[in-house]
Amino acid sequence: MPVIAPTPATRRAGVPFPREGAGAGTDTGAAMTAGTTVDHLTETYRAHYRSLLGLAALLLDDTASCEDVVQEAFIRVHSARRRVRDPEKTLAYLRQTVVNLSRSALRRRILGLKLLSKPMPDMASAEEGAYDQLERDALIKAMRGLQRRQREVLVLRYFADMTEAQVAETLGISLGSVKAYGSRGIAALRVTMGATA
Repeated sequence: MPVIAPTPATRRAGVPFPREGAGAGTDTGAAMTAGTTVDHLTETYRAHYRSLLGLAALLLDDTASCEDVVQEAFIRVHSARRRVRDPEKTLAYLRQTVVNLSRSALRRRILGLKLLSKPMPDMASAEEGAYDQLERDALIKAMRGLQRRQREVLVLRYFADMTEAQVAETLGISLGSVKAYGSRGIAALRVTMGATA
């Protein structure tokens, strides 16, 4: 395990960090400023590319994903290379990042499979979906054209699924008023929707 100084950026990248106190007794000050050079990282990556690919292949099941994981590991280690205190640990750091990224890829796949395994409701065709959207838009426009009280009664009664008594209590009006506003609102909607049909 490479000895590195964690930062929020590298933590978000999913790279491993040792426990505090690991690597005590080394000259961390000088090594910290040096870190792993780009040349050293690139040479290590090129020399061990096939072994890193093999490691990913043991965890994943398709070549394309393995290549993506190994390349992503290089990018992440490259961005955090100055945090690697011991350049000799670069390969270990690359390997651990490959493992972490492979785990993340597997978690995403498992989640995707769980979602796909759920039965999907009957899907409407694109034409039906477009027609439904037009109807909803027309209804919303018609609702906006109602008197305020009529609109409030209809929204609470039919969209919030309240009883007439609950609507009366919510709006602070009588039950008779709820019925009157509701019937007038529906009549006005029928006229408006009929005119736009």
